[in-house]
Amino acid sequence: MLIPFILMGVTILISVLIEIYFKRSEEILPWFSAIAFLAAGIISLWNINERALLFGGMIEAGGISAIFNFIFNVAAMLVVLASADYLKKYGTYYGEYYILIQSSVLGMMVMASTQDLLMIFMGLELMSICFYILAGINRKKLTANEASLKYFLLGAFASGFILYGLALVYGATQTTGIFTIVDNIVSMQGNIVFWTGVLLLVVGFSFKIAAVPFHMWVPDVYQGAATTVTGLMSTAGKTAAFGVLIILLALSSPVNGNNVLQPYFAVIATLSMVAGSVIALSQSNLKRLLAYSSIAHAGYMSIGLAANNVESISGIIFYLAAYTFMNIGAFAIISVIEGESDANLDIDSYAGLNSRSPFLAAVMSLFMFALAGIPPLAGFFGKYYVFLGAIEGGLTWLAIVGVLSSVISVYFYLKVVVYIYFKEPQKDLTINVSPYSLSAIIISALFVLIFGLFPDLLLRVISIAVG
Repeated sequence: MLIPFILMGVTILISVLIEIYFKRSEEILPWFSAIAFLAAGIISLWNINERALLFGGMIEAGGISAIFNFIFNVAAMLVVLASADYLKKYGTYYGEYYILIQSSVLGMMVMASTQDLLMIFMGLELMSICFYILAGINRKKLTANEASLKYFLLGAFASGFILYGLALVYGATQTTGIFTIVDNIVSMQGNIVFWTGVLLLVVGFSFKIAAVPFHMWVPDVYQGAATTVTGLMSTAGKTAAFGVLIILLALSSPVNGNNVLQPYFAVIATLSMVAGSVIALSQSNLKRLLAYSSIAHAGYMSIGLAANNVESISGIIFYLAAYTFMNIGAFAIISVIEGESDANLDIDSYAGLNSRSPFLAAVMSLFMFALAGIPPLAGFFGKYYVFLGAIEGGLTWLAIVGVLSSVISVYFYLKVVVYIYFKEPQKDLTINVSPYSLSAIIISALFVLIFGLFPDLLLRVISIAVG
């Protein structure tokens, strides 16, 4: 049950040794990392039924955490494949890059699998510190330095909220064990210190999921960081934060079953959906467009947090899995088309892409349609299950806002498709797709199609975990 954690820890240690003793480590580590991530993901999913509490209840193996660990590892594997040749073009062909990704994934696994507030914070910091470095790994680029500094400053600010909230919860309950706190939740209903601590924890993780009004770091960081790093942060990093919020929901629902934090999640969901979709309409840089898209998707998933029932939680997990492959696939294509010095990142660069590379044009359109929530692709069912959970939870108005926001978002997603197929080329692009990037794109596209055409396959796995 601890094999995925042990495997990732051993992988990091071996990778450090490879980096120290092999001169061509940057050629060995991509494949070694990809194989390790694939193995850890498969093992995690294989043990989904073997639920157990380990280390005195601090770690919960199996169940929902197994699905999250699968998402983290497969996402990292795809990012590693997309990075193998992209890093040469980006100017950061270093073996340390892969060690940082491995360490960040280990932090995510700890976050999503723990039932102890202190362990959540440790996993968060391990992930965040790696992301701060990855965002600015190219020290020669001013935009990367800016992205890293902004992410670090606002990330540290969010960590302060989380740490202070953790201290207040511990002060009120004398424990950091979530199960112990839930067992004694009745005695905490009138404790303002406890609820202030819970609110601070939730606000801190609202920064991590990039929900409005805690989203200010997202556009600049996503644009300035390496494209493959942005793909990892916007998918696996967001999934880890949502995994923690799902765990924290147990603290917000006392014995009477009411979700104390429902108004909070309803407000940030509404603001994120509307602001993300509307601001994205005016974006010409594709990475900034997907950054505001990420904010909107955080809003859609926050609807499930507000509803807080079995249907909505299952919907969030389905949505996170679908969104991971949609977004990583899109960023993998962007990394292929991107030129040196951040060239070819605007939508104009995709004009006439169909005449240059019909395959990339078709797959990019697939990802845009999926992100827009057009049936029968995975993005549609992600939104459908979250909206269904909201209606079941009596939040029909929130589901309606989500549908209206989705209608707005269709415009800027289809705008990319229109440029690809119906605009004349404005630039001379030389597109070279390496076998590694091609593999990442194809695998992402297959997952998007499978989850869309056969959603019951994933839903059955989720129902096993949630049930």
